[in-house]
Amino acid sequence: MPVHTSQGSQGQRGPGAGLVLALGSAVAFGGSGTAAKPLIEAGLDPLHVVWLRVVGAALVMLPLAVRHRDLVRRRPALLVGFGLFAVAGVQAFYFASISRIPVGVALLVEYLGPAIVLGWVRFVQRRPVTRAAAAGVVLAVGGLACVVEIWSGLSFDPLGLLLALGAACCQAGYFVLSDQGSDAGAEAPDPLGVIAYGLLVGAVVLTVVARPWGMEGAVLGGVARMDGTAVPAWLLLGWVVLIATVLAYVTGVVAVRRLSPQVAGVVGCLEAVVATVLAWVLLGEHLSAPQLVGGAVVLAGAFVAQRSAPGRSSPRLVASGGEGVEPELSVGRR
Repeated sequence: MPVHTSQGSQGQRGPGAGLVLALGSAVAFGGSGTAAKPLIEAGLDPLHVVWLRVVGAALVMLPLAVRHRDLVRRRPALLVGFGLFAVAGVQAFYFASISRIPVGVALLVEYLGPAIVLGWVRFVQRRPVTRAAAAGVVLAVGGLACVVEIWSGLSFDPLGLLLALGAACCQAGYFVLSDQGSDAGAEAPDPLGVIAYGLLVGAVVLTVVARPWGMEGAVLGGVARMDGTAVPAWLLLGWVVLIATVLAYVTGVVAVRRLSPQVAGVVGCLEAVVATVLAWVLLGEHLSAPQLVGGAVVLAGAFVAQRSAPGRSSPRLVASGGEGVEPELSVGRR
C-alpha cells in the first residue's frame, strides 16, 4: 500500500471535532422527515417537498456559490457529481423506491451506503480498511434492521430493491465526493463552495423530476399538524431548508474531511435512529423494544468505527502494516 500523510489546516484540529460534526449532521438530516411529514399530510406531494427543500437551500447558499465561482473552472466534474449523486440522486432514487417497497426496507437498503464506501476505499482507492471499521458497518446495518423493523414489511420487488440500491450508491457517492481534495492542503476545494454548487445542480435536476408547476402552493400559507398541534407550514419548511439541508450538508461534508468517508458513513447511520426518535417525540409514533435495541446497536457500530480511525489530525504516517496501526482487512497485494 502507498504511504499517506495528513496535511493541511483541516487536519490539524483532530478527529474529535469531526465526530461532533458528523453527529450534528446525522441529527440535522434525521429531522427532515419529522418536519416534512406534516407538510405531506397537509397536501404537498413528497417530491414537491424535496424540490422546495433543495431549491430553498440552493438560494440560501447562492452567495457562497458566487464567492467560490472559480470552482466551476477548477473542479466542474466534482460539482456536477455532487449535485447529481449527493443531492438529487439520493432523493430521487429513495422516493422512487418507496413507491414500490416498504419504507423500512428501502431505508435499510439505502443505508448499505457505508458498506459500499468501505468497498470503494479498499478495492478502488487501495487504502487500508481496519477490521473495526468493517465490524462497525456490520453492527450499524444490523441495528438499522431493528430500527426500521424490516420483518414487518418484507416484500420482494426487484425494481424497488434496485432503486433503493441506487439510493445507497448515491449516498456512498456523497461520502466519497465529500472527501475529494481533502489531502490537497491549500488547493483543496472549499467545502462550502462544493455544497453550494451541488445544491444548484440538484435543484435543476429535481425541477425536471418533480415538475413543481403542479404544486399545491396554498399549503405553505396555512398550517400543518404535528401530532395534533397546529404548526405554520412555512416554519416547518424553514426547518427542512435551513437545518435539515443547509446545516446538515455543511456539517456532513466538513466531518468527512476531518474523519474519513468510511467512518463518517457509519456515524451517518445514526440519522435513521434520530429520525425514529424524533418521530416518537414529535409525531407520536411510538418505539418498540426492538427499535430501542436497534438504536443502541447502531450507536455501538458508530462508536466502534470511529475508534478504528487514526484521524486526519495524526501526524504519523498511515500505512499498511505500520507500527501502531490496527491490522487491516487484506485482499492481496498490488
